[in-house]
Amino acid sequence: MVTVYHNPRCSKSRAAVAFVVEQLGEANVTIVRYLQSPPTADELRELLRRANLRAHDAIRTGEAVYAELGLNQSCSEDELIAAMVSHPILIERPFVVSDKGVVLARPTEKIAEVL
Repeated sequence: MVTVYHNPRCSKSRAAVAFVVEQLGEANVTIVRYLQSPPTADELRELLRRANLRAHDAIRTGEAVYAELGLNQSCSEDELIAAMVSHPILIERPFVVSDKGVVLARPTEKIAEVL
């Protein structure tokens, strides 16, 4: 089973879902619409740990709320994770999760690493 943290308004996210469904079939894919069902802080920490990323690597700095909250490169991991959980639009997408690992699927071809 593969899980895709998905935002249907994002072309990269839609491409990730299409790639995984094409490779594994729809029955083997769980889609998490993370804007409606955001991960907890612990879940996000675990995704980042498994993907070998820091919060700085997975936060959308171009979102207006990033500036509104006064976030920047000097913020701690805990501060960024708290902001991402409270404002899931800040979470970069798509994350793809399998038993083999977790990737931030940018570019989409990175998904092959965990299939």
